[in-house]
Amino acid sequence: MPDAPASATSRDRTQALLIVCVLAVASIFVAVLGTTPGRVGATEALGDPRTPGDAAFIASHRGGGATAPENTLPAIAGALAGGFDYVEVDVALTADRHPVLMHDPTVDRTTDGHGAIASLTLAEVRALDAGSWFAPAYAGTAVPTFTEFLEVLAASTQRSLIELKGEWDAAAVAAVVTDINAHDLERRVALSSFDAATLGLIESVSDVIPRLLILRDVPEDVVRAAQEAGVRGILVDRKAVLARPEMVDDVHAAGVRIIVYTLNSDTQWTAMTDLGVDGIVTDEPADLLTWQQAVAADG
Repeated sequence: MPDAPASATSRDRTQALLIVCVLAVASIFVAVLGTTPGRVGATEALGDPRTPGDAAFIASHRGGGATAPENTLPAIAGALAGGFDYVEVDVALTADRHPVLMHDPTVDRTTDGHGAIASLTLAEVRALDAGSWFAPAYAGTAVPTFTEFLEVLAASTQRSLIELKGEWDAAAVAAVVTDINAHDLERRVALSSFDAATLGLIESVSDVIPRLLILRDVPEDVVRAAQEAGVRGILVDRKAVLARPEMVDDVHAAGVRIIVYTLNSDTQWTAMTDLGVDGIVTDEPADLLTWQQAVAADG
């Protein structure tokens, strides 16, 4: 093949260089657009694994139910004002599939209404008084929607452990995840459930939000259960931990955290802290914080 003229060769090289540059810029553009936030790891979600004697993080149970009606905005605001690490809340679905804060399957105990939460519409639930049962000062307090809770949490700097009560379908899970993302809270909340299928649905719609498995009956191979569920931590009853204290070291070795519920006395706090659990859910977060500070001062 005869040699090309010098001018043509130069022009070809310039065009080739331009093409390379364009492709490079396009690759960067696509990479940036395709970038998604990294999955929240156990340390970011729940802190470093504790060792025996380390202070566990404090999670205020049911939004702070010792000082205000449980799972209501006044309780949550009080817990956040107290500076506790996490506020723990329960979320259930109404008959028309709206998520609201409610622990029990029925509204009887914590409102002036009656019946299953799953049989009442959002409008019916919102019309209930969720405060009078606790104290007259809270008369007229409403059952919060999940969005209202997220708005309060987003205005703080703290985190939340959110339990999805019962079994959830894909649409309901997707709606909750969308709401969390809309409030930029996907790195400040962890979603928990007893139901492995619900946890799987969360994973299918979010690569970021960490999940926690609640275990009522702890399986023999708890590490395998956590790994199969793909969770960052497990929530267990203290009696299960006392029966098998080696469980704490086992889950830590697997990169999983262990949270214990619901501990309300210094005897219970001492036993779990001595084993190195990572988190304590309590109805008495202020007392636990004071206890931890006293232990640290004595040490």
